[in-house]
Amino acid sequence: MTEPTHDEPHGGALGARLNWLRAAVLGANDGIVSTAGLVVGVAGATGSRSALLTAGLAGLLAGSMSMAAGEYVSVSTQRDSEMAALAVEKRELREQPEAELRELTELLEQRGLSREVAREAAEQLTARDALRAHARVELGIDPDELTNPWHAAWASFLAFTVGALLPLLAIVLPPADWRLAVTVLSVLAVLTLTGFSSARLGAAAPKRAVLRNVAGGALAMAVTYAAGSLLGAVGV
Repeated sequence: MTEPTHDEPHGGALGARLNWLRAAVLGANDGIVSTAGLVVGVAGATGSRSALLTAGLAGLLAGSMSMAAGEYVSVSTQRDSEMAALAVEKRELREQPEAELRELTELLEQRGLSREVAREAAEQLTARDALRAHARVELGIDPDELTNPWHAAWASFLAFTVGALLPLLAIVLPPADWRLAVTVLSVLAVLTLTGFSSARLGAAAPKRAVLRNVAGGALAMAVTYAAGSLLGAVGV
């Protein structure tokens, strides 16, 4: 008989890593689509490399800073809520320990344990670390792994920046006659990859996710190019 191995990740750690990966893929996708739409729109109005570079860099910086700030505010609010919930739980454990023990027992019963086993487990968990037990079972929070707003902000900033660099480089590096074609094809290719990756991370069917991703990016570039061409034609 072979001994079981335990090298694979389990539980919340795996879920947290998958969430970070999904956020990174989606952040990069936002950077690709928004910057591609911006530079393709400018390309419809002018062929100036300096104008394209300026617009692309401005979009990259504005988008990455906006993503980072939004993620920081969002995760900070989540962290504040988690800390407030832990503070309430700590006070309740101090003021009414018996009621909290009964509550923990009932929660364990709801997870399928018998009354006797749930009571024994609740007593053991309470004796070991009452706050951690209630945080995990009652609140779904791990006190040792509270969300970090700075980590989230930097991750969003980097993901968006990496995604935005592709259309920016694709529009400014090739010769003028090739810029639009290179940008559109490279953006659609990478959107295919990010759509496939996000679907696999979410255990969904890749085909539909890829089609949505590619169609959305193509539509964004088509609309902005048409608007840029129209503005360029009227001399705006």
